[in-house]
Amino acid sequence: MKIAVMGAGGVGGYFGARLAQAGCEVVFIARGAHLAAMREHGLRVESELGDIVIPKVRVTDDPGTLGPVDLVFFSVKLWDTEAAAGSIVPLFGPDTGIVSFQNGVQKDDMLRSVFGDAAVMGGVAYIATAIARPGVIRHTGTMQRLAFGEYDGRRSARAEALLKACKLGGINAELSGDIRREIWEKFVFLVGLSATTTTMRLPIGPIRANSQTRAFLLDIMQEVVAVGRSLGVALAADYAQQRLAFCDGLPADMTSSMHHDLNGGKPLELAWLSGGVVELGNAAGVATPANRAVCDILALHSQGQYRAAPSCK
Repeated sequence: MKIAVMGAGGVGGYFGARLAQAGCEVVFIARGAHLAAMREHGLRVESELGDIVIPKVRVTDDPGTLGPVDLVFFSVKLWDTEAAAGSIVPLFGPDTGIVSFQNGVQKDDMLRSVFGDAAVMGGVAYIATAIARPGVIRHTGTMQRLAFGEYDGRRSARAEALLKACKLGGINAELSGDIRREIWEKFVFLVGLSATTTTMRLPIGPIRANSQTRAFLLDIMQEVVAVGRSLGVALAADYAQQRLAFCDGLPADMTSSMHHDLNGGKPLELAWLSGGVVELGNAAGVATPANRAVCDILALHSQGQYRAAPSCK
């Protein structure tokens, strides 16, 4: 497969390196110091599962020079989605597909508006990674999983080809017959983790150990479940309680990428996480007061340190 990785940060860099190991023709789209380092030294992944070194990689900041590809692995931050999608239009031929491994449940609607329904597959990534330094991705822990599939549930040729490439590259991957539900299942946990660790400025350990903050975490996730179920997503009625039990088994020092972004003074994905819950809840007539509180608390940080942002809808 010829695969373009749009966004060569933690997620795109890690999985792109593994797909390159599998023999795929992978081109990375990056920028700044990360781009320069990859051009000069290649790409390195540091992982407990074994380091990966790709000494020579094809990398560019101009997708217009690449021509059509089979698949776009889309992994930019949510606030970059519209600009990034516009820049990669030259990568698309009549059979090109795109699969987003971004956060949130509204991401694919944004991509459909640019590329149409037929091009878009659904995807979910489970991994803890970050750019350790330009040209180097650090993988924390051993979890690394991709789930993807067509929204109509069929096992398409492009999905099967991606699955085969993932397996060859040592990626824990699976095809989903209900990718919309998979995306929402991750969303329930992600919103809970991001909302609490970022507003409380602490990792999950003390949050789950305190009865008051534990209850707030559960409230956050219950609202997400209620909104999803109101939209026809096949989430179990007690799914939030299941995710709370899952949180009890996580490392006590685990936090979220949004917490890291807050500490770094970077823009937050707030509008698509708790903000997305509020927006979709309003449209569905489902109350979301806990997630609205998160939006209010973080509003002055959502565009970067101390800069006000548009309010949650």
